[in-house]
Amino acid sequence: MKLAEFTTAASDYAAHVDALFALLSVISAVVVVVIAGLISFFMIRYHKGSRAPRGETPERSSREIEIGWTAATFFTFLFLFWWAASDQLAALATPKDALEIHVVAKQWMWRIQHPSGAREIDELHVPAHTNVRLIMTSQDVIHDLYLPALRLKQDILPDRYTYLSFNAIRTGVFHLTCAEFCGTDHSVMAGRLVVMTPEDYSRWNAAQPEGDDLAHQGETLFRSLGCSGCHTPGSTVHAPDLGGIYGSAVQLADGRTITADEAYLRDCILLPDKNRVAGFPPLMPNFSGFVSPGQVISLVAYIKSLSRQSADPGPGASP
Repeated sequence: MKLAEFTTAASDYAAHVDALFALLSVISAVVVVVIAGLISFFMIRYHKGSRAPRGETPERSSREIEIGWTAATFFTFLFLFWWAASDQLAALATPKDALEIHVVAKQWMWRIQHPSGAREIDELHVPAHTNVRLIMTSQDVIHDLYLPALRLKQDILPDRYTYLSFNAIRTGVFHLTCAEFCGTDHSVMAGRLVVMTPEDYSRWNAAQPEGDDLAHQGETLFRSLGCSGCHTPGSTVHAPDLGGIYGSAVQLADGRTITADEAYLRDCILLPDKNRVAGFPPLMPNFSGFVSPGQVISLVAYIKSLSRQSADPGPGASP
């Protein structure tokens, strides 16, 4: 990995991390210099045989010094903690209207899928100055997506979703790698982050092999698996209506209320008894081991599109 990967700040968050790192380095250097200077001073002044006065320090003076340096250290720590925590929380916040890209990690490769249906292996193309949200899961063991130029890394876990959001401000080709030991070929689980202008990204996206987008792929799979036989308003089976469910609060059979996010929808497909909706019998089949992680992503994308359709009734709808 080149040194430029760590010196180039390709996002606003990276600039904040670099500023905090620089401040910590300066504070550490000052502390080292002060302590080394004091040690040298006392070694010279109070060496054996010197005429420097030796005696007890007045108790009041000693207490004031201890209180002073303890308070200064405490408030410096609070300031640094506040700075680092605020930057970290800002990076974890989910941006609005973000471009959602799905990442599936497996030994030892990265599988990327864009909303348009474009797929990549070990490469991630994103537009600059655009909010991007990565929705990630692992097909086998724990991995960790590390983007040095963005100063971001996030664990990717099997059987659940984790997320990473960013807004790249500099175009170019940067390194991406796995930062969690994941097996024999962990060291080669790397790839490229390609940050492009929005116009170049649109052209790149349009040049990919034609195919349905994620939502349409999910719709086709939804019907082929027979899901439409239960989850449509006119079905004879009593099952939840999926229109508008994404992002809404769902009352569960055990009394809990949960928000229907990607993780909830995924669990409904693979672990239907985990979060059964109140008022519905346990008839949902378990698709664990029957559908692949990529197919689950497509199904979730389709269900999410149903919520968008419900929110936008179209030009002919009544106000």
